[in-house]
Amino acid sequence: MTGQLSKADIKRIASLDDAKGRRRSGLFVAEGSKCVLDLARTFTMHTLIAEPAWLEGHPEVRAREYVAAAAATMNAITRLTTRPPVIALFDLPEPTEAPSAELVAREAVVVLDRIQDPGNLGTILRTCDWMGIRRVVASPDTVDAFNPKVVQATMGALAQVEVAYTELPAWLDGLADGTPVYGTFLGGEDIYDTDFAAGGVIVMGNEGRGISPEVESRISRRITIPAAPGACAESLNVATATAMVLSLREKSLRNKKN
Repeated sequence: MTGQLSKADIKRIASLDDAKGRRRSGLFVAEGSKCVLDLARTFTMHTLIAEPAWLEGHPEVRAREYVAAAAATMNAITRLTTRPPVIALFDLPEPTEAPSAELVAREAVVVLDRIQDPGNLGTILRTCDWMGIRRVVASPDTVDAFNPKVVQATMGALAQVEVAYTELPAWLDGLADGTPVYGTFLGGEDIYDTDFAAGGVIVMGNEGRGISPEVESRISRRITIPAAPGACAESLNVATATAMVLSLREKSLRNKKN
């Protein structure tokens, strides 16, 4: 255990901001007690960098390497506005396979088409965790789930929600006949009246361009979140829209049980 990080170590940690750097090192970074402790339940920790008091208070946390770091060291490597007491480097896991047609027929999956903003992706994953969605399928051009900004925005939900990257049209074409594929559009079925199935796919599109034409052609249920009379906004933030869709889906399923 040491209190120092070399310049090479600091450079390696900085490189994890970039997808190429993460692939090259095989690592991703997380900051803050909650995020680190939650992720430690699922991912293998390579390096634990923390203030001495934090290390003493968490003897159960296991890593291959430990650094008891001074405040100046933490300030030098943190990406956060307020210095966290702990930063961890985790082994980057093997890519997750997209769920099978059989699974999707009985369990809802959120599909993300070209989501670009890390904060949006992180918030969507956090919402999925809260609403019991355990699998997300994303287009290859969706932001990387292990981007540091995504990891922080998930607040540990990345440990509970699997994210698979794949070509969406081909994957959607492989679903079982009759599997509902919901997509959010203007002029679709009022979501407050939508009867959601337990399984199926909920597609959310790019922040500015929405769902791509290639994916849109695979949508079987077009749904709309109607605006209140007099609303000035042209659209909802995609993370907010995802939360509303999943919440109303849950309400629909509960009503069926009653």
